[in-house]
Amino acid sequence: MSDVQQRIDGLVKGNRVVLFMKGTAQFPMCGFSGRAVQILKACGVSDLKTVNVLEDPEVRQGIKDYANWPTIPQLYVDGEFVGGSDIMMEMYEAGELQQVLGTKTA
Repeated sequence: MSDVQQRIDGLVKGNRVVLFMKGTAQFPMCGFSGRAVQILKACGVSDLKTVNVLEDPEVRQGIKDYANWPTIPQLYVDGEFVGGSDIMMEMYEAGELQQVLGTKTA
């Protein structure tokens, strides 16, 4: 495992809810990242860790390889890859995301 993969793995496994995104929760730098943050806020997530992939090109590419998922944002809950903003929206509308976020405790 490369250094960047180890860093990503540590973030994913060391935080209950992690969102790899463009920008920050306060200042998203793309619409998909902004939507992902809004969805998580609507779910009442208070322990969100965000990682701005624009600050580190290695992480920006590395996270795509880590989950074998080509787009950003990417959501992880309890060390498991959940999906990007489209999947988050579908899960939220179906009530599934709230279950993933609410039934698993740290």
